[in-house]
Amino acid sequence: MRDNAKTPERHAQRMSAKQKIMQERIARADKEQGVLLVLTGPGKGKSSSGFGMLARALGHGMKVGVVQFIKGRRETGEEAFFRQLPGVDYHVMGEGFTWDTQDRERDIQAAEAAWKIAGRMLEDPSFDLVLLDELNIALRYDCLDLDRVLDDLQARPDMQHVVVTGRYAPQHLIELADTVTEMKVVKHAFKDQGVKAQKGIEL
Repeated sequence: MRDNAKTPERHAQRMSAKQKIMQERIARADKEQGVLLVLTGPGKGKSSSGFGMLARALGHGMKVGVVQFIKGRRETGEEAFFRQLPGVDYHVMGEGFTWDTQDRERDIQAAEAAWKIAGRMLEDPSFDLVLLDELNIALRYDCLDLDRVLDDLQARPDMQHVVVTGRYAPQHLIELADTVTEMKVVKHAFKDQGVKAQKGIEL
């Protein structure tokens, strides 16, 4: 039986059955709307995934906005690349991680300034996709009012997509989101081997 499962005929049967299931799901998915995606969890790749969607949107000729809430002290490859492209409104609003600033009032002021820009994008139907990078961290440390953030996300234009990244996504945001991905750590070069952040990988 096990050998039979590996034959080309058996594989073709399985793929044919899977194709039927997927075609039925696609046929049932008839809604057109902007989606709210949350990328969270301790694993690496949350911002990278968000910027991947940004590149995908630009490939379709869409207008995109980026607001980075925490990162800001180091130049990054994504900023150097995306900021120069047409159709990108890019804002680095953070002053570094919370353990860098060690100043709660400054963190709150930076988050408020960032949300003012984000809020403008969320009101503007010309933005097809908005990336709110590390917003979850600003919410985690109560630098922004969660209810205000949720209200602004809900009130955005119907066809606008929003991607929110960062660890510790609050439960109410998870409930509001259309798609949530939690990234898990298996191994990490920095934590496990002491490898510093590398250009093109973390920077």
